[in-house]
Amino acid sequence: MNYNTDQQPKKIAPVRRLFAAALVLGCAFSTATNAAAQQSITPPTTPTLITPPAGNSAFLLGRALVGTQGYVCLPTSTGASTASWTVNAARPEATLFVSVFGRFEDVVTHFLSPNTNPNGSAPNPLPFGNPTWQSSFDSSKVWGQPLQTIPAGSDQSWPNAGAIACLLLQSVGSEAGLAGGDFLTQTTFIQRLNTQGGSAPAMGCSVLSDVGKQTLVPYTADYYFFHGSK
Repeated sequence: MNYNTDQQPKKIAPVRRLFAAALVLGCAFSTATNAAAQQSITPPTTPTLITPPAGNSAFLLGRALVGTQGYVCLPTSTGASTASWTVNAARPEATLFVSVFGRFEDVVTHFLSPNTNPNGSAPNPLPFGNPTWQSSFDSSKVWGQPLQTIPAGSDQSWPNAGAIACLLLQSVGSEAGLAGGDFLTQTTFIQRLNTQGGSAPAMGCSVLSDVGKQTLVPYTADYYFFHGSK
């Protein structure tokens, strides 16, 4: 029996390249996760209304460099002849990044989804969906519910008037990743700060013929994740 040994390296080389690429990618993910978890996070001083209670400390700062806030055009009231833009609760989308050795690495994806593992702070009944943050590395999730809000530009810490509001959200549920990852399950509170952009358009929704229109408005923000002080 003859073996074509010349073909062996050709078959093995792509496998080796794939393995090497997976190893490099895994190392990069591990580095970014460790950097995000170990760096000293000092949130800015914020109004009491949107400051997490004592006993909580920040463990992650994710910068939403790419985000959109959704709006839908609806009547201003029942039977009204005018319309206005209303936040489309089903359309918050953002990718959160951390800086690792001078490069931005995406660490969290922000979207809306059903809360499948509520905790004791979750409302009853549950809404159809909650703001969700999912780790890009271990797929763990946390669901949040807004507690308090202040208009952007109303405090000297965040002077970007006209942007979407700054928020304090409380964890109302969390879920480990597919392989048991728990990076985001420790979250107790989330702050959305330093917002820029994202406000409803000034035009395009004023009369009933505009009802049903939708739009996505880009925004950026800083998200601080807190856990119980250890």
